[in-house]
Amino acid sequence: MGPRTAADPTVDDKAEAIAGLMLEVAQCFFRIRAIGQKTGLITSWGGGALGFMRSLALLGPLTVPQIAQMRPTSRQRMQRLADELAAEGLVKFIDNPKHRRSKLVQLTRKGDARYRELYARFLVIASTMGAALSETDIRKTTEIVRQLSDDVKARSERLP
Repeated sequence: MGPRTAADPTVDDKAEAIAGLMLEVAQCFFRIRAIGQKTGLITSWGGGALGFMRSLALLGPLTVPQIAQMRPTSRQRMQRLADELAAEGLVKFIDNPKHRRSKLVQLTRKGDARYRELYARFLVIASTMGAALSETDIRKTTEIVRQLSDDVKARSERLP
């Protein structure tokens, strides 16, 4: 807990609790990324192949800018990941009927199979975690983190 000052009367126990949660989530993210890189769920440079392919599996073909909008990352980073996945034959670029120059990214049959394999591996890892936690607590925590993430995103979009 940081020191409180009269200059910042808005800092209270709830603010300190939220700050603590945000720092824990950040630390957890880096640990998740490390295990993801060791298990092949995340590329060595940090591109989330599983998340990228999951978006395509759930939503169908999308443009790179659409995929980038769903993540706190740049279009260029998602283009790099799309190109990497295309080079492996996991996705392909197809014509976009709504835009001549912006191609759609689509999972290939091989990509769909790889996505299912990675997701199954991910579930095996997840099934060995949180033994002392109830499903209800996990789902509630997920919703809380989602709400905080939405707040952070909205705040970030208002910054210059």
